[in-house]
Amino acid sequence: MAKHLEVVDAAATPPVWAALRNEAAHLAKSEASLASLLNAVILRHDALSRALSYQLARKLSDQELRAMSLREICDEAYEADPDIVAAAEADLRAVFERDPACKGYVQPFLFFKGFLALQTHRVGHWLWRQSREGFALYLQSRMSELFQVDIHPAAVIGRGAFFDHGTGIVIGETAVVGDDVSMLHGVTLGGTSAERVERHPKVGRGVLIGAGAHIIGNITIGDFAKIGTGSVVTKPVPSGCTAVGVPARLINCPTCSEPSKTMDQTLVDAAYDYVI
Repeated sequence: MAKHLEVVDAAATPPVWAALRNEAAHLAKSEASLASLLNAVILRHDALSRALSYQLARKLSDQELRAMSLREICDEAYEADPDIVAAAEADLRAVFERDPACKGYVQPFLFFKGFLALQTHRVGHWLWRQSREGFALYLQSRMSELFQVDIHPAAVIGRGAFFDHGTGIVIGETAVVGDDVSMLHGVTLGGTSAERVERHPKVGRGVLIGAGAHIIGNITIGDFAKIGTGSVVTKPVPSGCTAVGVPARLINCPTCSEPSKTMDQTLVDAAYDYVI
């Protein structure tokens, strides 16, 4: 599947499920050693939701909780709330469009732990909202063990999220992440209090968060902001601004128009330079 350098118009690209199946069929023919895996996980299913529930169950099951039970939970969540599957489709498209190392949809669906951790969280979040907190916390634990990503099941994450590499991402209980956000490995959305209150960041739409950045406290990161690699942010960041450093300061307002989609982590000459 050819990959475009520019941001792809979702309306102009093939449906994710059709593209995923086509890629899997082609790979199964060209790489016979993977044919059994591709058939089991993708090709024998008739919908993205069925393939995804099989894949998550295959990954998350252990001796205490077998794959069949986990698959039933995933299917229950997807049937009750089709928006979960729509979000997963947007997430998968986001990986392909924003990761230049990604060659298609099969690669993240089978192997990328950022994508798989996010889909685990989406099921866990549904369980949390159904007051099934024990099961939701179990999925959080398995996610952390398997993928090195720790997201509290109460955290809210919008569609089209991209967790590049995934390793070391931590997102706290009262965090909210908007649509089309991209974050790299080692990002923390953390709290500053032991009180059971709103204590985690609220990240707007289209934000890009660089590797190792720490955003701490019940603060707002405005839409289309950019947080530089290794920054420590403890105060709000206005929409469209870039924040870098320890402690973070604003160095450019506005930044590029869609940082999460272009994945542009370069820092332009400062238009502003002050501690926030």
